[in-house]
Amino acid sequence: MRFPKIPGFDQQAFEKYFKNTGALFVGRVGSLAIKMIVTIILARYLGRLYNGILAGGTVYIYFFSAVATLGLDQFIVKELHQFPDNRDQILGTSFWMKVLAGFCCIPLIYLAYLIYPAKQTPYSYVFILSFIGVIQAFTVIDAYFQSQVQSKYIMQVQIAGNLVSAAVKLFLIYKKMPLVWFVYAYTFDFLLISIGYYFTYQRKQRSILNWSFNFDLSKKLVKYSWPLMLSGIMVAVYMKIDQIMLQNMYSVKEAGAYQTVSNFSEAWNFMAAVIVTSLFPAILNAKRDDAVRYKKRIQHLYDLMVYLSLPVAIVMTFAAPLIYKLFTPEYAYAASTLSVHIWSGVFVFLGAASSQYLIAEGFNKLTFIRTGFGAIVNIVLNLLLIPRMGMMGAAIATLVAYASAAFFVVFIPKVRDQAVMMFKSLFLISLVQRITKR
Repeated sequence: MRFPKIPGFDQQAFEKYFKNTGALFVGRVGSLAIKMIVTIILARYLGRLYNGILAGGTVYIYFFSAVATLGLDQFIVKELHQFPDNRDQILGTSFWMKVLAGFCCIPLIYLAYLIYPAKQTPYSYVFILSFIGVIQAFTVIDAYFQSQVQSKYIMQVQIAGNLVSAAVKLFLIYKKMPLVWFVYAYTFDFLLISIGYYFTYQRKQRSILNWSFNFDLSKKLVKYSWPLMLSGIMVAVYMKIDQIMLQNMYSVKEAGAYQTVSNFSEAWNFMAAVIVTSLFPAILNAKRDDAVRYKKRIQHLYDLMVYLSLPVAIVMTFAAPLIYKLFTPEYAYAASTLSVHIWSGVFVFLGAASSQYLIAEGFNKLTFIRTGFGAIVNIVLNLLLIPRMGMMGAAIATLVAYASAAFFVVFIPKVRDQAVMMFKSLFLISLVQRITKR
């Protein structure tokens, strides 16, 4: 199959990376469809109260997920791309670093719960979920297949894992099991994916038994990744702080309804991660070989992010009431909140693309600064809006925070041109320019 030519990408390279992106996309879409069906059925079964209690427990895991991963994933891809012969040391070092970080997160999560406990969510639920950080160490295998532009293997693992996960949750609902079983099921989801990664990697003369730890390499990885780790913490804060603030400042039931909003809205954000991670090797190649092509690829990446996210936002704005007809009546009032929250995805997509530029240029600390700015904006607006507007206030705060973080680069002279490029994409100026040139 021949794909249409796109400026900035040669035909052979584009087909290679598009097929890789397509494999990831198909896998994530399949997973998304499964998750959305289960989300609706589970939300109906649990009701707003228990759905809010469960969501309150998962928030702490999101807060520390960046610590557990150490912000390494992008750099694993970069290292494997630059030093393919050093595969076993890169993967082994990254794996053991993540395992150690995952265990360190368990007491940190406990401390966070003591400082700001989620109302009506028992710590026993949080403790069970806190082991996810250790389990996720096998995501280094995901990074390996990304570096090889072989994401079809990740697709297979994700679809199979989500099918089994859905079957487990539906069985628990059928048996009318108590809430704690769904806490275990949530943790089991990550274990299942890790097992899938392990067996996928073991094929074709690969073995994790060949992995080794290199202390000098670990220092190098930490040196470059710690800004991304801190940035990831800030991202988790401004993406999930609204959930726990809503639970504590308004009501657990309101948080339970808002959880369905964030699930539907943020479910589409996987597309940004799929695109940028799959095209990152192409961007690095262009940076190394051709400065003009490099700039074009960045602009086209911003364009692509808008072309994907804008139609989703428009469709979901009008489709939200129809979607919530699938829920019980107690959730129906959340439709208007979804119509607002979904627009934050446009800025998530642009922010994900600009992050690739910052990584490629070595401006890793800027990712931390701008996400920290977004987190502060979100917290302040949540404090002002949640008491007055409930979950609609949380959605507005999220939208403004995401936009603020994405375009924070406008205040940094050395990367201000990226803000201009994003504005050109957002307002479809680059599209108009491309059309008028023909």
